[in-house]
Amino acid sequence: MKPDKVLSMLSIAAKSGSVASGEFSTEKAVKEGKAYLVIVASDASENTQKMFSNMTEFYQVPMYLYGNKETLGHFVGKEFRASLAVTNEGLARSIEEKLRQMLTTE
Repeated sequence: MKPDKVLSMLSIAAKSGSVASGEFSTEKAVKEGKAYLVIVASDASENTQKMFSNMTEFYQVPMYLYGNKETLGHFVGKEFRASLAVTNEGLARSIEEKLRQMLTTE
């Protein structure tokens, strides 16, 4: 697997305390207006994907399906993570930019 800019930036964000991971923390960050970007694992359940899709649409937070639970968890220093929110605006914008670049080149 080639080094993934999105995942390495998520790792940096996590180390700086700018990631809320896990469903409850992600949901809380979105509802409190602290989330600037939400990433949901592509292998998360349909319910989870739909819940975050609806929630991020309502709160106008960009959301991407990316990676899998194991990979997301690994890069933020946890076990498995179906969802995470980036709570630092600058980091969120950079990560989103990388996500867009990767999704348009696939």
